[in-house]
Amino acid sequence: MMLYGKMGIGMMELQNAMLAVQDNTTVKELTKVMGDDSVSNEKKTSFLLQYLLDQREPLLRFGQTLLIALIVFVIGRKMVKLLLRFTDRWMERRNVEVSVRKFVMSLAGVIYNVLLIFVVAGILGVGTSSIVAMVGSAGLAIGLALQGSLANLAGGVLILLLKPFQVGDYIITPQSEGTVQSIDIFYTRLTTTDNRVIVIPNGTISNSDITNTTKQDRRLLVLEFSVSYDADVALIRDILLKEMKHRSDILVKEPMRVVVTRLNPVKLRMNAKCWVETSKYWDVYYDMLERIKTLLQEQNISIG
Repeated sequence: MMLYGKMGIGMMELQNAMLAVQDNTTVKELTKVMGDDSVSNEKKTSFLLQYLLDQREPLLRFGQTLLIALIVFVIGRKMVKLLLRFTDRWMERRNVEVSVRKFVMSLAGVIYNVLLIFVVAGILGVGTSSIVAMVGSAGLAIGLALQGSLANLAGGVLILLLKPFQVGDYIITPQSEGTVQSIDIFYTRLTTTDNRVIVIPNGTISNSDITNTTKQDRRLLVLEFSVSYDADVALIRDILLKEMKHRSDILVKEPMRVVVTRLNPVKLRMNAKCWVETSKYWDVYYDMLERIKTLLQEQNISIG
């Protein structure tokens, strides 16, 4: 039985080799006839039609394979969308941060589509080793051409892993400042206070000094102002401390201070310090500046 099986395999291999030689010979003949100017157009057309009729079975098989690959591709695209939707819902149920979700969704979309390409290529008879080699070569060429983009990709990964800021935080960088709108694969988008959108490469922002003003739930508010040398510092301190202790938008349990910070040639530089909630920082800042002006003018204390 083993001998018979080996003989059967050998006969199949021999038959396939003979068919390959025959097809190769037919193609050579077709090329020779089509390139011969002495042969009439009618004979060329007849020879071509006969060749197509002889190849109808391989063409039909290829057409069937192509149709199956097309169906698999269409179904696969729908499955990719379903998988992406499932992945997004899975992360949403586990309260994954928005920035991480967007990054993972972008990366998952690339991975799912690459897997689909491998499946379709396998149906068409393209060897996976050839695809891997082609993708590797293309990846090397693209990597050399897009070194900056790869640095941005690495920067995006570092931002998501180390979490120096998140979506909704207000950050200050050497390049710009604003509220983080999104953290994508290659870029981070900020929205400024005047509603401009700033796009910063992740590679740049990950290698820069970042000040996150909303990371903590409270901030120290420092109000600077100047008064004349003949002003009563003790009176100014009592007036401003009383004002800060009676405000509901200032954390009264935290330390408050009113101090002289600098002796300028003409004026005294003073600071009023208190703690406020981060979300109320700017509202309290602007309102307290006006209150300092009003309270000191009521005591005939000049501000300069």
